[in-house]
Amino acid sequence: MPGNCRVFFVQRRMVNLLQILFMRTYFLAAILLLSNSIIAQRTLIHCGQLIDVKNSTQLPAMTIVVEGNKIVEVQKGYTTATVGSTVIDLKKLTVMPGLIDMHVHLESETGPASYLNGFTYNPADFAFQSVVFAEKTLMSGFTAVRDLGGTNVNIALRNAINKGWVVGPRVYTAGKSLASTGGHADPTNNYRKDLMGDPGPREGVVNSVEDAAKAVRQRYKDGADLIKITATGGVLSMAKDGSGAQFSIEEIKAIVQTANDYGFRVAAHAHGAEGMKRAVLGGVHSIEHGSYMTEEVMELMKERGTYLVPTIVAGKSTADSAKKPGYYPDIVKAKALVIGNFIQGTFAKAYKKGVKIAFGTDAGVYAHGKNWMEFQYMTEVGMPILEAIKCATVNAADLLGDDSIGSIEKGKMADIIAVDGNPQQDVSSMSRVQFVMKGGKVFKQ
Repeated sequence: MPGNCRVFFVQRRMVNLLQILFMRTYFLAAILLLSNSIIAQRTLIHCGQLIDVKNSTQLPAMTIVVEGNKIVEVQKGYTTATVGSTVIDLKKLTVMPGLIDMHVHLESETGPASYLNGFTYNPADFAFQSVVFAEKTLMSGFTAVRDLGGTNVNIALRNAINKGWVVGPRVYTAGKSLASTGGHADPTNNYRKDLMGDPGPREGVVNSVEDAAKAVRQRYKDGADLIKITATGGVLSMAKDGSGAQFSIEEIKAIVQTANDYGFRVAAHAHGAEGMKRAVLGGVHSIEHGSYMTEEVMELMKERGTYLVPTIVAGKSTADSAKKPGYYPDIVKAKALVIGNFIQGTFAKAYKKGVKIAFGTDAGVYAHGKNWMEFQYMTEVGMPILEAIKCATVNAADLLGDDSIGSIEKGKMADIIAVDGNPQQDVSSMSRVQFVMKGGKVFKQ
């Protein structure tokens, strides 16, 4: 072999060896970096009191071990930190799963100008204010919410939160809720005739079985997570009737059947008994508000496992606001003064009857960030606070159909909050949220 060739092959071998050495070094460094990253993500949360929501008990001196976005262990006592782990000291606080509000409206908030905003705000205006309301909600300890109706800005808000663009809770949204013509969620109620038009399924207005299926499919196309119908009239809509049935049972069945095809659950706004009865028989998963619920409806709900989401704070808030001159239009004021005061009493009867309850407030009907007040109203009529917290965690997750949240257990998402005080001794401690973690990330401490 000529000398030049020999040199060439020696050089090529050396290059190959250097390449192999480089690759081995690179992979070793990558493995070390990854392992260090994993170790660094290990967080120990030392809890003074930990609420076991599944068993409705409080456990003293516990440690929650979080890696990444998941809970990996729940241990008795205060676990000693290892190299690379972080300790969060919540020994003076009561720790519980992140709370879930099953009825909010993040795009808007009550006020005398609310009805005018629909004509003066652009979608971007609603979007920007929804970001403010979403952050308020998260910081008040609610790491997940079900948004039950808006302009579809709520879908964009959910996406923005999921992408990390803005701060807020996990959002499960209905997009635009469904109504009949002139019904509670008809977006053109009380418009001038030349502005009123004839909205249909695309806008969430249903007037037949065929419309029902199309409206659900449009929500799927829009990117919604669930369906919300207004089975009866409502309090704050610009329409006279606040409680009468507004869907036929055939229309409701068509909505539910189509929703099932797309993996959607269905929530039904309802104040009057007949509308509730049709909704339950039609197969909805929850009744929202339930103001004039009868014994017959309660029995049907028990039989079919239908949840009640009471929204007591919204009822009380609207009744109080209606007493303020000029706060609501006259057509709304009359309904608010009557219906608003019924919800707490109905909730008490339904709870004692054994109807399944999930926590929900109708935030937006009152000021965002005060969701905790629902706990106060629930306990006032006999529900123990730990049971109320269960409604806002385990029960809410069950109604959502999401078993990744709702309790502090191995394998669940690390949605964790802590309050100053003992809720069993002072329900107002639920208003003093000192710590918020969502998906393993600390948002408030």
